[in-house]
Amino acid sequence: MLSLRNYDIKYIKGIGPGRAELLASELGIRSAYDLLRHYPTAYVDRSKTYTLRSLADVAGDNAPQLQVKGRFVSFNVLGEGVRMRLVGLFTDGTATMEVVWFKNIKGIRKSVTVGQTYVLFGKPTRFMSTIQMAHPEVDVPEAATASAGLHGVYPLTEKLRQRGINARVLYGAVVALLDSRRTPLAETLPPSVVQNLGLMSLDEAIRTIHLPDDPRKLDRARQRLKFEELFYIQVDILRRSRLRKNEIQGYYMPRVGRWFNDFYSRCLPFELTGAQKRVIKEVRADITGGRQMNRLVQGDVGSGKTLVALLSMLLAVDNGYQACLMAPTEILATQHYETISGMTAAIGLNVKLLTGSTRTAARRQIASELEDGSLHILIGTHAVIEDNVQFAQLGFVVIDEQHRFGVAQRARLWGKSAVPPHVLVMTATPIPRTLAMTVYGDLDVSVIDELPPGRKPVATVMRYENQRESVNRGIRAQIAAGHQVYIVHPLIEENEKLDLRSLEEGYEATCQAFPGVPVAFVHGKMKAAEKDAQMQRFASGEAKILVATTVIEVGVNVPNATTMIIENAERFGLSQLHQLRGRVGRGADKSHCVLMTKHNIGGDTRKRLEIMTSTTDGFVIAEADMQLRGPGDIEGTMQSGLPFELKIANLARDGQIIGHARRAAEQLLDADPVLALPENAAFARSLALTVNRSTDWSKIS
Repeated sequence: MLSLRNYDIKYIKGIGPGRAELLASELGIRSAYDLLRHYPTAYVDRSKTYTLRSLADVAGDNAPQLQVKGRFVSFNVLGEGVRMRLVGLFTDGTATMEVVWFKNIKGIRKSVTVGQTYVLFGKPTRFMSTIQMAHPEVDVPEAATASAGLHGVYPLTEKLRQRGINARVLYGAVVALLDSRRTPLAETLPPSVVQNLGLMSLDEAIRTIHLPDDPRKLDRARQRLKFEELFYIQVDILRRSRLRKNEIQGYYMPRVGRWFNDFYSRCLPFELTGAQKRVIKEVRADITGGRQMNRLVQGDVGSGKTLVALLSMLLAVDNGYQACLMAPTEILATQHYETISGMTAAIGLNVKLLTGSTRTAARRQIASELEDGSLHILIGTHAVIEDNVQFAQLGFVVIDEQHRFGVAQRARLWGKSAVPPHVLVMTATPIPRTLAMTVYGDLDVSVIDELPPGRKPVATVMRYENQRESVNRGIRAQIAAGHQVYIVHPLIEENEKLDLRSLEEGYEATCQAFPGVPVAFVHGKMKAAEKDAQMQRFASGEAKILVATTVIEVGVNVPNATTMIIENAERFGLSQLHQLRGRVGRGADKSHCVLMTKHNIGGDTRKRLEIMTSTTDGFVIAEADMQLRGPGDIEGTMQSGLPFELKIANLARDGQIIGHARRAAEQLLDADPVLALPENAAFARSLALTVNRSTDWSKIS
């Protein structure tokens, strides 16, 4: 496979310089290796021919590609300029169909003749009451017979299709390339792994994935190629993680001193849960173990992650080091500051807040206290990574909701310490197991899986617009009982103006529906001072209802708020709905979440909302969300996360294979930590070429 990386696809039969340039720009296919790794996403049976009459039952947006046989009765060129199109009337004696081309009209008219028999392959759709097929593959019957059987459906762009590069072109190029190979493709996995797991060879897997002749064999080929991608990721993650643990000693923090003990005995608001105690013990083991800690703490909304982070930072302070907590938004950073400074006021801990709106005089004081070491804990937004923020001795860093930061931003914190500080990453968005083993695979993982005593599950229901008055009666009852209510509207960037207008209309409608009830109003486009004033009205209890966007998703803690109404709930993902729901149920009173939605929502949307009404377990919701949506851009920035693009494996659906790959990678590295054994040399070369990391982000979590 190594030599194929240098073989330009323009030399492959059926490609040439022009098509090679297009494939490179549109799909990144530049070499023979790239072509063989551009796998089909589905398969169609080209041996079966359908009648036009039968298309009436399948034609539509979700119809598969299929094959018909007949002749053209007529052609007409309609429209002008960019609206010009060629429409052919096609029949097989059972019915007729319109065939439409919007590009290459002259070429089609020259190559396709009225009255001659052709085989068409494409996707049948409907326009009004007419069956149509746009830009189908057109073959004479002899050519269609020669290419009968299972054919791959390859990922393509519209530009490629318009320029005549379709699935048949790619299929032909792959066939030509594989036919030209006189020797089998060289194996890229360690021989021990292939043998122990009974994997199909690479040569057989590549040939089968492109040219399948048996469904069971095709499944084995898929398993082999998926395993290879996931095995590469696991070896890369584990190797770098092991090297980091061996190379970076980390600060040694053995003392449990007065700051920790005073806080524990005098300020702790409630008894720690068993899960919180377990995580603190894991942190203690890390910071006294002679290596830099890189630990991910997962905990559902309200599970007490902030308290664990504070106790961990106090351990650092007890050992003479400073700590820093970085949060993604000013609201969340301020919430952390108010919580931590309030909880530690009795013991005199010096805690400061640094955000984009911190005034100059306060910034100077923070800078001075950081440099002379008298500032124990700095809490802030990305303002804490500015160049002029310098610590005397930064030993411990907490990153909250870290997926909201770019990895390069997080990296700037480590440059503020001579030795990389210990790192505690917190997330209230539970991470599915498959992602924990891949995207976060080089972090040690702790889970806080208990809620503090007194927290009650939030009762969640789905309601439609025609039930609005019933929902409003429930809101009035909660307010009459002395409680407060959130009403959340979506605000989607692509449609910001429209959504903001909808939010303002929602605010007006709320004021009209609840006359005499004080209503606060918050969205992300407000100036910080105005937003803070509105939030304070709600937090103080003056405002009984807060109409807001998802700006309140994290960092807002009003225990008296017992009801959340989420408007247009169908526009939110499961994890975001779960985060929003976490804003209520923070006190001892029974709390409610109402998902308002349209009556005519689709099946997948209804399933998503029904999951929210059936469970409050964030880990169950995270797994379901990933199954429904796919992994997406989990890290929030493509420069972190996976070391290369997955071509066939799927993090949402291939959890079992990820587990196999993880165990195989551990066994390989236990036996050959730096991949120096001769039998692993080919794999090491292939890994180095496949995994592209210009910066070793694993050293900074």
